[in-house]
Amino acid sequence: MKSIRSNRGFTLMEMSVVLVIIALILGAVTVGRDVYRGAVAERISSEFVQGWILAYDRYASQTGSVPNDGTLTGMIGGGTAATALCSTQLVDEMLKAGVTLPQGAMEGRQDAYIYQDRNGLPQRLQVCLQAISGWHEPTSSTGYVQRTRNVLVLHGLTPELAQQLDQRIDGKVDARAGRVREKRPGTNKVATPTENAAWSRDEMSNATTSMDAASATVTAYIKMSQ
Repeated sequence: MKSIRSNRGFTLMEMSVVLVIIALILGAVTVGRDVYRGAVAERISSEFVQGWILAYDRYASQTGSVPNDGTLTGMIGGGTAATALCSTQLVDEMLKAGVTLPQGAMEGRQDAYIYQDRNGLPQRLQVCLQAISGWHEPTSSTGYVQRTRNVLVLHGLTPELAQQLDQRIDGKVDARAGRVREKRPGTNKVATPTENAAWSRDEMSNATTSMDAASATVTAYIKMSQ
């Protein structure tokens, strides 16, 4: 006598178990990706960004001046806000003074760092040194004064990385206050401080073009010690 093969489908319990397993796998992938991006941000912050901050301090200590300040004004580029020290000129100036630089992208291009955004696409982070006007500093509980300050300029930050650096350096995410601030588009200044101000772009800013598009980027300033 032949056995009759059951043609029944999955039971509700079996489908529930499968869905739970799928959810666990997706959750593990998401957590793993977040952990990886957090580790990348920590490495960029500690090895590259902090490395450049330390290099700047060593330059000032060893030479008694700031980079590209032939007239000893105390300001990068002699205080001319439009003059930024970037690329190989920045690297050469630091190496000429005997300052050790972070590893960066390659020898001779220690000013750049290649990393991946949340979509796995390459992004190029590049640093410059510049004196900018319009850096707001408090003079009272309600007022601010604008001063010229030397800053490390960070071009090519994804909004996620900008917020992570802001959190690590300032202890909170605020694009218009603290030592880390967002560059105002179209100018060499930062906007008037506003408490708990968000960064102007987020990871979905380019999503209208394509979900697989490279992340939007912002430019940040980090105020130097002198």
